[in-house]
Amino acid sequence: MSLMRQVTWLVLGVALAALLGALGVSTLSARNLVQSQLQLKNADNAQTLALAMSQQGGDEALIKLLVSAQFDTGAYERLRWLGPDGQVRFERGEGARESRAPAWFQQLVPISAADGVAQVSSGWQAAGAVEVRSHSAYATDALWASCRLMLIWLAGVTVVALMAAWWTLQRIRRPLDAVVAQAEAVMGGVYNQVMEPRMPEFARLTRAMNAMVGRVKASFDAQAGQLLVLRDQVHHDTLTRVGTRKHFLAEFGSALERDEGPMDAGLLLLRLCDLSGLNARLGHAQTDELLCALADALKVYPERVPGCLIGRLNGSDFALWLPAAQVMAETAQAIADALRATLPVFGPQVRVVIGAVELPRARPAAVWLGEADAALARAENRSTGPVEVVAELRSVGAQQGEGQWRQQLQDALAQSRGRLVEFPVHDRTGRVLHLECPLQLQLKPDEDWLLAARWLPLAQRSRLTAGIDLLAVRLALSAIAADGAARCVNLAPASLQDASFLPQLRELVLAAPQAARSLLLDLSEAAATQHFELLVEVGRQLRPLGVRLGLEHAGAGLAQVDQLFQAGLDYVKLDAAVVRGVAGDPARVAFVRGMVIMLRSLSLKVYGEGVTEALDAQALWDCDLDGLTGPWVTESSSSEHL
Repeated sequence: MSLMRQVTWLVLGVALAALLGALGVSTLSARNLVQSQLQLKNADNAQTLALAMSQQGGDEALIKLLVSAQFDTGAYERLRWLGPDGQVRFERGEGARESRAPAWFQQLVPISAADGVAQVSSGWQAAGAVEVRSHSAYATDALWASCRLMLIWLAGVTVVALMAAWWTLQRIRRPLDAVVAQAEAVMGGVYNQVMEPRMPEFARLTRAMNAMVGRVKASFDAQAGQLLVLRDQVHHDTLTRVGTRKHFLAEFGSALERDEGPMDAGLLLLRLCDLSGLNARLGHAQTDELLCALADALKVYPERVPGCLIGRLNGSDFALWLPAAQVMAETAQAIADALRATLPVFGPQVRVVIGAVELPRARPAAVWLGEADAALARAENRSTGPVEVVAELRSVGAQQGEGQWRQQLQDALAQSRGRLVEFPVHDRTGRVLHLECPLQLQLKPDEDWLLAARWLPLAQRSRLTAGIDLLAVRLALSAIAADGAARCVNLAPASLQDASFLPQLRELVLAAPQAARSLLLDLSEAAATQHFELLVEVGRQLRPLGVRLGLEHAGAGLAQVDQLFQAGLDYVKLDAAVVRGVAGDPARVAFVRGMVIMLRSLSLKVYGEGVTEALDAQALWDCDLDGLTGPWVTESSSSEHL
């Protein structure tokens, strides 16, 4: 029970106790007063009647007449004249009168007054005594009416007091609610300041909370700033501010392994010829300006193409990864034209060669680099001017038309020709936390199952990702119901933009409430940064049902992690480009550890994906990650089962 509810019940209890107590005391006081007045009446009337009877000279007829006259003029239950011997000489009475008050009231507050007794004389001789008893029913009726009136007044006063207490509690509750909202906002990464109330006690509480929130914000901002500086130092070349060789190759390898993206892409290598000679002829300062100019010519592409990567492979070589199909030759020519306009200011001795290739993304990174390096070598061998370009298209994309691919995808969905491939996510002890379950489709019956990289780009263009993701969730829920193991499936960002996707997904989850508690849904970092409102809605509708929501391929976008926490995330998976090669690199270890500390401060679990080496795994465990996945984890799990 909440504090305010307890206080409310306490106020109601106190008011009710006060009402009953006041009513009881008032009733008893009134009863005692009425009873004493009735008793005085009996005594006074007996004395008056005895005096009148004593003046009749012992005439019995006159005495009886006097008693009868007295009885007829008052509310008497009985008048009795007793002789000197104690025998009743004359009596008038009509029995006890019934009271209009309830029986329970008469039993609770009975009124019992003693009879009035006075001596009667005749001259100097005793003539007996007179006894007077009044009706108590009238007194009971008066007391009952008085109690009802008191109850009405006390109830009215109590209602007014309760209204005043309710208004006071609301005044007290407002600053408390403000402090609670402030604390909840801090948990969500929002650092608000609350105005101090007038009440001294709450003013001190609010002042303390504001000071604490200020310190937390300052600490978080400082930590985030340090993390950004460290990331910049680790991932970027100090001169040109593009990615280092190690970082570029890690991100390049991670990009090739992802399912999303076009089937074909391009890689461009740019080389500044005779760097050492240029240093001698131009000087280091001007040569540095030349290198920065080359980097600037490449930097415009990440702003235009999502997922584009730039890196400096060595002193004279730069690389550009362009995740777009059939544009590599045009891009290489545009870069060459821009350099032809820029390089003459550095002198005629400056020569730049460019080698570019476009290949299927399914090719290994070594093949990509080898083909691009061969194109670069051919450009260097035939260089005759300041800029030489060799761009080669070696795509082996699908021979069939896009319409036929789309029809095959639709048929596979209609016939549910899909299966989940399972890869474990382990914690430090080797326990399986959940299973990563990418979807494979069989586009034609009795043919091979295809990885998502083969059909996902076309599914995105055909707007079929919503149906594919629903199929993956349905398969995961069925598998969970069969063995109880937690499973994680990926949702495409394009699915969130389909208005019918979330209602259908919610229906699937509601139909399997037990299995839903072991279901995890991964969304890419791009979904969180580009469709934040949709991500918030997914968390709002699914997390109360037990579904856990996470962010995969997290890397550079972690600068917005405070906003991402507001979306209702449960965990974050660091991209392979972040975790690969961390062993033996203190700067990268510090960067990963800083990210873990920051994410943990926001109550998020942190996993590493794409781990390939045991040394990297150990370094990541030392950084206190919650779990790892990747080829090394899968091989370790397989060897344990053998």
